[in-house]
This record gives sequence, C-alpha cells and structure tokens, in this order.
Amino acid sequence: MKPEVMAAAENFITNETEFHLGFLPTEQSNPLTRSMEADFRRSTVEGVATLQKPDRDVLSMVRRVLVSEPFARMAATGFSTVRGGGRIIFSGCGATGRLSILLESMWREYFSASDRPELADCAASIMTGGDYALVKSVEAFEDYQNFGRRQAADLHIGPGDMLVAITEGGETSSVIGTVKESAERGAAVFLLFNNPAGLLREKLVRCREVIDDPRVTVLDLFCGPMALAGSTRMQATTSEQLVAGVLLESVAAKLEGRSLPDFVTQFEQLLDRLESAEVRSMIAQYIDFEADVYASGGRITYLANDYLLDIFTDTTERSPTFMLPPFRRRDDMASPMPWAFVKNPLYPTRETWRNMLHREVRCLAWRPEDYRAMGAPEKLVNHPPAIDAESLYGFEVGCEPAPERFASPKSGAVIVEVADSVPRAQTLSLANGRTFTYLIDPSYRPVREMRIQMAPLPTDVHPGDTLSLAFDVINPYAFDYTFGPHEARIGFVFRRLGEPTQVFPLSGIEAQLPAQGKLHLETAFVIPAIKPTEYQAGLTIYNSPASTWFNSAIFPLRIE
Repeated sequence: MKPEVMAAAENFITNETEFHLGFLPTEQSNPLTRSMEADFRRSTVEGVATLQKPDRDVLSMVRRVLVSEPFARMAATGFSTVRGGGRIIFSGCGATGRLSILLESMWREYFSASDRPELADCAASIMTGGDYALVKSVEAFEDYQNFGRRQAADLHIGPGDMLVAITEGGETSSVIGTVKESAERGAAVFLLFNNPAGLLREKLVRCREVIDDPRVTVLDLFCGPMALAGSTRMQATTSEQLVAGVLLESVAAKLEGRSLPDFVTQFEQLLDRLESAEVRSMIAQYIDFEADVYASGGRITYLANDYLLDIFTDTTERSPTFMLPPFRRRDDMASPMPWAFVKNPLYPTRETWRNMLHREVRCLAWRPEDYRAMGAPEKLVNHPPAIDAESLYGFEVGCEPAPERFASPKSGAVIVEVADSVPRAQTLSLANGRTFTYLIDPSYRPVREMRIQMAPLPTDVHPGDTLSLAFDVINPYAFDYTFGPHEARIGFVFRRLGEPTQVFPLSGIEAQLPAQGKLHLETAFVIPAIKPTEYQAGLTIYNSPASTWFNSAIFPLRIE
C-alpha cells in the first residue's frame, strides 16, 4: 500500500471518529435475514419470504409514529405552510435525495391536474449534488454541511417555508447543513431518520447539535436493521416514503376538505398481499428472469412513463450497493457498459425530464470560487464536477437510440405500467398463457427504407480527424420529415461484429424533407476517440429508441 494511502487510512481511524458508523443499527445485519443466502440457494420463493420479514417492523413503527405528537405537529405545519403560500421542501442525500425528488414530483403531478394548479409550486426538493445525482452519485458531496447550506440558500428558503429533512442514518452532513441553514433562515424544520435518536445524540456531535436544537422537530422512525445490511433504500426508505407521503396526503386532504383513509390498515393489507403465495411466486419468477438475463451477459431496459422516477430510485442505487457499472453519458465510451438502462419510449430526453419531474431540472453549476468559499478541498476547487443541466441531459433516458442495449441476444426489456400509466400500451394474451405488452405511437414515421447516397469514406482515419460529408437523402414514404435534435436524426455508425454498435448524431442538421422527395445535406463529423480497430461505417436515420441499420452504403473504416 502506498505511504500516502496508509497515512490517510490511519488518519481516518484515529481522527475521523465522527464518521465511524458501524454502531448504527441501519448499518448492521438483521437477525431475521441471516439465513437469506441459504434460503435463496434452496428456492427463490424462500429467499423472497426471508427478504420480506423486516417489513413488519416498518408496520410497527408507522403505528407508533402516525399517532405521535411530532407527526401531528408536522401535518399541521404542512397545512398552514401551504395555506399561507409557503413551500414544503424535502431534503435528502442518496436514496433519501431521490425520495425527496419523488415526493415533490408526486405533489406537483397531483395539483397540476387539479382545479388548483397554483398549489403545484408549494413543494420543492433538495437532492445533495442536485438532480444530476438522481442518475449518478456525486462523490463526497454528502460529507460537507456547507454544500447542503448552499443548496438550501439557492432555493431561497425562509420564513413561511417548511423543511422536511430525511436521512436514514440521521448523520448525513449535507442534510444536516440544510437543517441548520433553514432554521437560521426562519423556516419550520422537521428531521426524519431511522436510527434511535438517543444513540445518535450520544455518539455524534453533529447529530446532537440538531436533535437538541429547539427549532427542529425530530421524528424517530427507527424500525431495526435493513433486510440487506446497510442497504437503507429498503426498509428505511420505505418507512420514510410512507411517513412523508402521509404528510402530503394529509395536507392535500385538508386543503380539499376530504377525509383520510386508515393508512396503517392499508399498509398492513399491502404487506399481506405482498406476502401471499401468489405474489411471492410472481416476485420470484421476475427475480429469476433478471438473474438469467445477467448470467447470459444480457442487459435489461426498463421502459416507463409515469413511474420512471420510481425506477431511477432503485436502479441508480444498485451501483454503489452491488458494485455494478453506473449509468453512463452518451459521449462516455471509456466507462464500463451499464447492466441496466432506463428509457421513456414516448419522448426525447429533455421532454422526459420535464414530464418526470413536473418542472425544469434543478442542477448545480458551481464554479471553483464557489467551492473555495464553501471550504471545499483543493481537489474539488481545482476540478469541479460536471453536474450541471447539460451534463444531466447527456444521460439519454428518452426515445433516443441506445444500440448498446442489444449487446447480447439475451438482453431483455421490461415495461413498467400501473393503471394505464403508459398511454397507448396494448397487451396480447399468448397461447402459452403469457402476455405480451407493446406500445402504439400514432405519430411514428418509418425511416428504414430511406436511402442516403454519398461518396465512399476514407479507409484509414485517426481520432480527431474531421470528415467533410456531403450526401443526398431520398424519401420513398408519403410523409414529410423534419430533421433536428428532437425529430428524426442522422447518425454516423460504427459497427463491429460481437461488440455494441455505436451511433454518433451528426450536428447542425435541421431541415425539411418532403414526401417522396430528395434533400441534399452537408456537414462535418469529427472521428471520436473510440477503440482503434476496423469497423463497418456509414450513416443511419433514426427516430426511435433503437436503430442499428445503415441507410447508406456500408464502408470499411479503420481507426488508427
């Protein structure tokens, strides 16, 4: 081990005791699931039954918390905040940050479609690292209270607003930063966590400071260790979503003058249903399906519309939990290919983000001087992470093509649809008893039979070389076409048998192509820094999530 690495390790062990968190119940193994590995080896159904056992501890917790004085105070404050024109602002990091965004989105979606759409703006969220962290973790941001303070200040939180800070462990520094900043700015502050308050107060100074703060109302949601040790997106996030969701439902019901259901009974009925033999069998079958796909070298694509945000809450967290390759940007050919993809097949990426969040993206574009003013380490000052809006849009989660999804013939797709949440979805019942769901898009226009006539490409190129392309597009269809970043696009294709096909959109092409007409186009294309080898190359036209064909002739091309 390098001396500097050894020194850093020794410093952490000796001096960074505030970050020694092994004593927290949320980080420990659960006695109820210690046989889980052996149970899964015997039978997936048995493994699922074991995995579900700690869920009953959440039920016990919610029975206690929903009748408590702190929850009653939180619900009353939420109502008075919204009635007075203020905002309920959720704050979190990692899984709780994604939950915070989800809670805001739920509120916005409901009131945007109501007869009081102005109330949609009465909810907001703070995700440590901004919305970018929804799809990829932002390294080390959770360790700095000042980062949380800055994000709270950027939202202009103040008197009349209400902060609901959520941290599974109860000790995340960035979330504590939002608590302190909001309290100092005069907002009502509530803090939700999943470890015993007394233990946090005894062991960690930063926790004691906010737990003892009379301006902060604490809700202790302790429900025991997780089913999978340290995986707080399980029971902890379930409990937080349940309690915070009841808060929003209580506020909405009071605003609309309607009564509330018995949430405890409903949750108990849900657990009963999930633990039934029928549902456990269905869960086990699905687990086996995904396991078989991954074992065969395949990839999974999740297709959804309304529930895309819920899917991100799970899939993004898989990377740090199970050390799987994270999502990667469209221009990132160096990182390992992810095992899972998330796509909305109905809209391009920018529109997908707006529809999913029910607002514009809220990302961070901090400069070196911002990091320096917040006391960040020199590494961040000198190399600020690219986590702004344009960087987020680099993760193409809309209907743009992603040929790498089909890197293996064993790859699969999963449509997530709840109560017709995917418009124009149709389901067929097959002779073997299974069902097949597909999407109908009445605005779709075929492009495969279009022809591109162009001169041959050079046979040998280098990364960075610029090719001057001139070509004609011939349209055999009875449809007019628009070429542009959000319409049909033309891409440069690199294909090599046995490897993922790579498609790079040509820039600067915005034009109209009439029905059964012809269009002459000219543009420049810079050879990307991809693997130096021999390829089949040419041009493709695409307007759907998948395109691996050539509309031009196929040319041999070698990148040196």
